[in-house]
Amino acid sequence: MTSPRTPGQVLREARRKDSRDKRARVLHTLDELLTRGEPVTFTTVAKAAGVSTWLVYAPGVREHIESARAQQARTAASGDEPRSASGAMSIRTDLEVLRADNQRLRGQVSDLKEALQRQLGRQLDQLQATDLTDRIGELTAQNQELQGQLTQLQHENQELERRLVESNDDLVAARASLRRMIRIENS
Repeated sequence: MTSPRTPGQVLREARRKDSRDKRARVLHTLDELLTRGEPVTFTTVAKAAGVSTWLVYAPGVREHIESARAQQARTAASGDEPRSASGAMSIRTDLEVLRADNQRLRGQVSDLKEALQRQLGRQLDQLQATDLTDRIGELTAQNQELQGQLTQLQHENQELERRLVESNDDLVAARASLRRMIRIENS
């Protein structure tokens, strides 16, 4: 009995299949370009196959493209001169395309950085506002509790002061009574 696959395994298998499909598409496109006699460059292969330029430079694919380019260079060197001029133009075109792509990607990276900074700023503001609201609620509850304790302590203090006054009055009366008794006893 096979154990159920984890989501990670499913994703890895899907990624491997996608990679195999893209590599096969690159090799098929490379064969078509060679068959038609079109100049083979990394950029033209990537665009024709509909894959990233990173993939055509990856090990296992790069060797095939370099081999095809070398084959075209040998054919051009043995055949006619105009082919090498077109190869130089193709390299210049590839360079310009790469520069344009690089500039576009840098712009996208800059835009994404700015968007991320704005989003993080908004999240930070929301967190701070939420934290402050929570803190205000806590402080208000503590203040009400302390107000209640203060009122209770004030009542207790008034009661103690009243009892102290009564005790002082009783003490004064007891002393006066004691003095009278001592005078009566002495006379």
